[in-house]
Amino acid sequence: MSGPIIEMQGIVKRYYIGKPNELEILHGIDLTVQEGEFVAIVGESGSGKSTLMNIIGALDRPTEGTYALDGTEIAGARDKELSGIRNRKIGFVFQTFNLIGRTSALKNVELPMLYAGVPARQRGARAKELLEMVGMTERAKHEPSELSGGQKQRVAIARALANRPALLLADEPTGALDSATSRTVMDIFHRLHAEGMTIVLITHSQELAGECGRILTLRDGQFIAERKGAGRSAAV
Repeated sequence: MSGPIIEMQGIVKRYYIGKPNELEILHGIDLTVQEGEFVAIVGESGSGKSTLMNIIGALDRPTEGTYALDGTEIAGARDKELSGIRNRKIGFVFQTFNLIGRTSALKNVELPMLYAGVPARQRGARAKELLEMVGMTERAKHEPSELSGGQKQRVAIARALANRPALLLADEPTGALDSATSRTVMDIFHRLHAEGMTIVLITHSQELAGECGRILTLRDGQFIAERKGAGRSAAV
C-alpha cells in the first residue's frame, strides 16, 4: 500500500437546503481507504449507504467537507471534470449490471475506453483480455439478453476494469444473483484484490462484508463501528 485512494473529512450531505423540509442524510463522515485495501461498508436500508456511494463514486457532491480521490479533489470539481474523473479513476459494479442492450459483451467492455479516446485496436485487445480474465471469452459476441445474471455481472466487472481505475466501487454486486453465482463474483473480487486492486464493497450482507479486510458499519448517516474482517479465509 502506497497511499490513500479515498480521503474524506467532515462529509455532510443535505437536500432541500434552506427550506423548511431540509434533510441531512450524512452527518460528518470521515473515511480513508488506502491503496490496495478491500473495504466493506454495511448498513440497513435508510442508513445513508446510497448517498455515500454516490459521493464516493463522484456521482454527487457533498454539501460540506472535503473529498480527494487518488489525490484529485472532488468536492469542488465541475460536472465535466467529475465525468472525466469517474471514467478514469473509478470502476463501477452495480446490482443491476447496467449493460447496453443489443450490444455484444465485447463492445460493452470497450465502451469506457471509447469515451476515454483509446484507439480501436487497443480497445479490442484490452476488452478480450478482460473477458478472458473473468471467464467470458466464449460469450464475447453475445448480447446481454443472451447472458445469465452471473454472466452479465462478470461482463460488468470486466467493463469496470477497462480503464485501469484506481478504485473498484461495487454496490450490492451480488444482490440479484443466487448463492453459487455470488461466490463466483466474490472470488473474482478476491483475485483482483490479491493483484493490488483497491475495492470498496457496499452491501447489506454481513456475510459478504466478513470476507473483506475492513468493515465499516453505517447507521443514520454516521459510521458507528469499524472492525477487521476475516478476508478471503471467510470464503473458504
